[in-house]
Amino acid sequence: MKKFALIVAGGSGSRMNSRVPKQFHLIKGKPLLMHTFDAFLKSDPDFEFVLALPGNQIARWKKLCKKYRFPWDHTIAGGGETRFQSVKNGLKKIQDEGIVFIHDGVRPLVSIQTIQNCFKTALEKGNAIPVIPPAESVREIFDGKNRAVNRERFLLVQTPQTFRVSLIKKAYSRDFSEKFTDDASVLESAGEKIYLVEGNRENIKITYPGDLTIAEAFLKK
Repeated sequence: MKKFALIVAGGSGSRMNSRVPKQFHLIKGKPLLMHTFDAFLKSDPDFEFVLALPGNQIARWKKLCKKYRFPWDHTIAGGGETRFQSVKNGLKKIQDEGIVFIHDGVRPLVSIQTIQNCFKTALEKGNAIPVIPPAESVREIFDGKNRAVNRERFLLVQTPQTFRVSLIKKAYSRDFSEKFTDDASVLESAGEKIYLVEGNRENIKITYPGDLTIAEAFLKK
């Protein structure tokens, strides 16, 4: 069964207070995005990669690949105005059946175990979404008020959200809707049941400057 990693990297760096898109920030001497590729290759060296990247960042990425002698083959798909469109463009580059892992480019700390959990369940049931329980208390905001809610009823969703290629391609054939918050919600809107697997708490999405420090600390370990 072929494995595809569709890595979606569309960040602009605005919340990092930086002109450098967050996927290109250096960690341990090379761009963050390259560590994300490495995470999948540690799980299986036969992964086939598609990288969805905004058109205005493609030339920069190619220069970085040359500068850092990045060795891994990958296909580049032009990113869209929304993550939905970027994923849709990336899926068009995958021609064979298999299992596709749709992953945020700025999550370099996904574990081998999480990837294996996703693969096993997606192979058996058609999809797998990694989740972790919230560690903090949770409050709901409504009508200008707020109230405590039972955090055991909620889970935090991570990536790679993992699917049989034909199943997620069919779901992405529909038009964009504001209710699509991730790939699982796109598949769910097509009437499919969503299956959850255990993620890993280190698998954070790099969003703010402090996240880079955390990621570098974990990668050094």
